Amino acid sequence: MTAPVTKAPPVLTYGAPIDLEQAHQVAAAAQVEALANGWPMVIAVADSGGHLVLLHKLDGAALGSVEVAIKKASTAALFKRSTKGFEETLATGGAALRLLSMHNAILLEGGIPLVRDGQVVGAIGVSGMHPSQDGQVAQAGAAVFG
Repeated sequence: MTAPVTKAPPVLTYGAPIDLEQAHQVAAAAQVEALANGWPMVIAVADSGGHLVLLHKLDGAALGSVEVAIKKASTAALFKRSTKGFEETLATGGAALRLLSMHNAILLEGGIPLVRDGQVVGAIGVSGMHPSQDGQVAQAGAAVFG
């Protein structure tokens, strides 16, 4: 008896990169969430190639969070997946620890691809608080794209 074949989810492709106006909308939505919680954060928006389009540092945000936010956005765009997935996989230990050899990714929650019509057009990365809080703010920004 053979196991039933399950259909794989559609593979995301890359689309035309997010423009500056759209990046401002994403960052503004994320800022509203951060300020509502009193969280000083850094918000980065990257295009579909993982390159920085917009960097928004709220007053009082840790300077070290700038590079982390940029890397979260880049990772989410380049790998077409949330950085939370990397964090969760890494937490399982064992063979998943191989992820630590990835030098072009950050493995902490807070990076989310921006998807329009099934295509990655960019990503948001947020840093400054606990990774789950970074993820909450990033999700608020990503919601601009539905």
